[in-house]
Amino acid sequence: MDAAQAPRIGRVFALIDGNSFYCSCERAFAPALNGRPVIVLSNNDGCAVARTPEAKALGIAMGAPFFKIRDLCRKNQVAVFSSNYTLYGDMSSRMNEIYHQFAPEVEVYSIDESFLDITGLGGGSYVAYGQQLRQTVRTWTGIPTCVGIGPTKTLAKLANRTAKNHAELNGVCDFSDLATREKYLPATSVGELWGIGGASAAKLKAIGVETVGQLRALDPKRGRQLLTVVGERTIHELNGIACLALETLPVGRKGIAVTRSFGRPVTSLVEMQQAVAAYATRAAEKLRRHGLCAVQGVVFMHTNAFNGDKWSHTSKAVEFLEPTDDTQELVAAATRAAATAWREGYRYAKAGIMLTELVPLTMAQTSLLATIDRAQRDRLNQALDAINLRFGRHTLVPAAAGLKQAWSTKFERKSPCFTTRWKELPKVAA
Repeated sequence: MDAAQAPRIGRVFALIDGNSFYCSCERAFAPALNGRPVIVLSNNDGCAVARTPEAKALGIAMGAPFFKIRDLCRKNQVAVFSSNYTLYGDMSSRMNEIYHQFAPEVEVYSIDESFLDITGLGGGSYVAYGQQLRQTVRTWTGIPTCVGIGPTKTLAKLANRTAKNHAELNGVCDFSDLATREKYLPATSVGELWGIGGASAAKLKAIGVETVGQLRALDPKRGRQLLTVVGERTIHELNGIACLALETLPVGRKGIAVTRSFGRPVTSLVEMQQAVAAYATRAAEKLRRHGLCAVQGVVFMHTNAFNGDKWSHTSKAVEFLEPTDDTQELVAAATRAAATAWREGYRYAKAGIMLTELVPLTMAQTSLLATIDRAQRDRLNQALDAINLRFGRHTLVPAAAGLKQAWSTKFERKSPCFTTRWKELPKVAA
């Protein structure tokens, strides 16, 4: 389908995301890092999960183990940070508050990406509207962004990627404009498309389809045969036919998981129970925040076979007499399960709790056999959440979670939580 045959554009979507988001959050509170290579590490400071362009230019790959690039970072004065999820989550929330001022409907796609419905906005120039959005986010939060615009979510996503890869676009690419679409789309590799992974790209290559232009011209039924309904839908969306609606309401959660790798191997049941109790506490907080209760779940633990330890993976199901969001109930059930699943003589590297059957609090059915005073527990949990919200997480925790927590995940290079904790607010010298 050529530009003259393209369907009339109806709705217009924008995808905005933070550039090197985790690194940009760190730079927002340390301007001296601008222009300097920055990376952010995964849990336990294991490997690089975010990199600025300057770090990429040094050859630091996504997922590169830190112990392998430590000397390279030291030699090139790379700023290295542990993940600070509290900071990143709060900065994401602040950005989305701005988006709601620019568009009537916003879909939070991930921590650093959001889709906006900008149909009819911008006074006739979506590029100018995108630039205004970028500038506002940069001024109010310090986070640099790119904006992709298109008549479908797939084209908006691809436009966002195009804006990143072509400096002449100045951070905004508008694929609702047919001339712009025809300039960049035909030669773009199908591997850059949303939802087209390596296996799908290989199937397309086998029939001679290697570019977005070639895929766009493919019969949608043929796309379905090769890549299921995803392939058919992608072809339609590349031709400007919207198949994916904006999801402005959060999808109901089907499960909640809290899992962590330990800062060092856990070899005693006491420490394992402390860790599992801490994870159950966090899971209970998540349940209450989302207005949910758990019916059942599972506690698991496993070793790390990659460092020469004996392999062991064990788990134990947990069930509740009635749906619950109570911290004490979850901690008690999780520590009992950990004791049952525990095997002596192993060096455990990771553990967690997964709650796999959730129901809304308003639909939870109580049991006639229950012996817990729910009203009293609810007041206790509300007080617990309020104190931890005001003074910081872990201000009040169950004793079962331990006090020293020597097993906890390492964040040795973590920056302060500048926006959420009074004691860690940035200090400005006169």
